Amino acid sequence: MPVDYLAELTAPQRSARANLHLGAGLAFVAGALNAGGFLAVGQYTSHMTGMVSGAADHIALGQIGLALSALVAVLAFVLGALSTAVLVNYSRRRRPVWAYVPTLMLEAALLLVFGLIGSEMLPHQIERVSLTALLLCFVMGLQNALITKISNAEIRTTHVTGLLTDLGMELGRLLYWNRNPAGPKVQADRRRLKIHASLVLAFFIGGLAGALGFKHAGFIATVPLAMALVLLAAASLLRPQQQPQL
Repeated sequence: MPVDYLAELTAPQRSARANLHLGAGLAFVAGALNAGGFLAVGQYTSHMTGMVSGAADHIALGQIGLALSALVAVLAFVLGALSTAVLVNYSRRRRPVWAYVPTLMLEAALLLVFGLIGSEMLPHQIERVSLTALLLCFVMGLQNALITKISNAEIRTTHVTGLLTDLGMELGRLLYWNRNPAGPKVQADRRRLKIHASLVLAFFIGGLAGALGFKHAGFIATVPLAMALVLLAAASLLRPQQQPQL
């Protein structure tokens, strides 16, 4: 049943399959938001490494306003992750079966705000950063922290640099020629290789879909993403009888 499958993706009892499928789905969303957001605000809102480096560069060049704008965006990302931690930990103590539902619903609501009134938020700025960019940074932090909590830090959906690093390392192990049979054998973790490759591919496909959607439909292109998150959360609500083992 579709409802059972969707509910399994956010159930407290985790499986490698559920982590991979949920991670790929959220990576698709992250890629779509990142690419579509670039067309909207002119910056990639999941790239916190670039934000922090940019802040340091601007400070060195005496461009304090630009440095503050980058730091405000980083703060929005951190606040998103903070919000996930608060919501998940609170829900685990009150309604453990629905531990991840509030975060999914909050992300869906914010995506609806972005899709419906994002263009009106562009002229409004905080330290030269549009409220639209801050909203996307917050959502990225919210989502990345959510999949990190769900998968016990095994999966992250916006950190493609780390994913590609791990992918390259596993490929190196896979291609390594163990010439000495008596020595320690180098082996690739094929499960991790599959996870990293799947997440990178999902992020790329999501980015392509997000860029095309925003190009042809504008901000409203994020509404289907919000609806998908609502369906994912609703599936958990339809199976309240499950009880997790904490």
